[in-house]
Amino acid sequence: MNQPTDSLLEEAVASLVHDGDTVALEGFSHLVPFEAARAIIRQGRRELTLVRMVPDLLTDQLIGEGCLARLLFSWAGNPGVGSLHRFRDAVENDWPVPLEIEEHTHAGLAARYQAGAAGLPFMPVHAYVGTDLTPHVSHVGLVDDPFTGRSTPVVAPIRPDVAIIHAQRADRAGNVQLWGVQGVQREAVLASRRSLVTVEEIVDELPSQPGAVMLPAWTVTRVLPVPGGTWPSYAQGFNHRDEEFYGGWDRISRDRATFQAWMSEHGLGSAS
Repeated sequence: MNQPTDSLLEEAVASLVHDGDTVALEGFSHLVPFEAARAIIRQGRRELTLVRMVPDLLTDQLIGEGCLARLLFSWAGNPGVGSLHRFRDAVENDWPVPLEIEEHTHAGLAARYQAGAAGLPFMPVHAYVGTDLTPHVSHVGLVDDPFTGRSTPVVAPIRPDVAIIHAQRADRAGNVQLWGVQGVQREAVLASRRSLVTVEEIVDELPSQPGAVMLPAWTVTRVLPVPGGTWPSYAQGFNHRDEEFYGGWDRISRDRATFQAWMSEHGLGSAS
């Protein structure tokens, strides 16, 4: 008999994500791997370093449950609503645990993924030229351009222990197809030692899809069907963004007790 999807997801996360790991959870407002992140919370992972270009509600929940020790990012907020209150509380008050942060530009963090995916020692990033970020951001340095002699900003590669993304579909061999709004999902998977891709559906053969990105099976450790695994985010062609929940999260997360009660009620809190 086949195992239920939720059982397979719990098993996959347990085998791929360990305490102290560096974990990339990518998806740019679209195809955000919320259900996999909830599995990380349910399993009580601790001391994680999260790499995510745009920390949103997913990150707020991980922070509020004490899963993270460190966050690498390039923008943080509740999209279209405002601040992330659990993120802010952790930075300002060390609640529930201290959170170390490292902030980059979008271009800088994407370049770190690209360097990791390509196996390069660094990647030039002109986005830092003319700014005062270089002395204040870890993993950013200067090298002399061998062709012009000019000092050029470079970033060190990111090589996460595990990357987790969500896509629309995969075939039974494990080849992955995604389309719509894209972030750095492909680069995150290629840069990581292990990877998990949750998908809306698994099909016998991938149909032609204009603009789709394919990750061949050999680049992915595990592929699982998790329909609706992006909620409250969305997967183009399958479901819609839950705007009401994003707005409601501002109220839920603003107060520690209200946040803890909501997480516990939905089987995600440390007290449950």
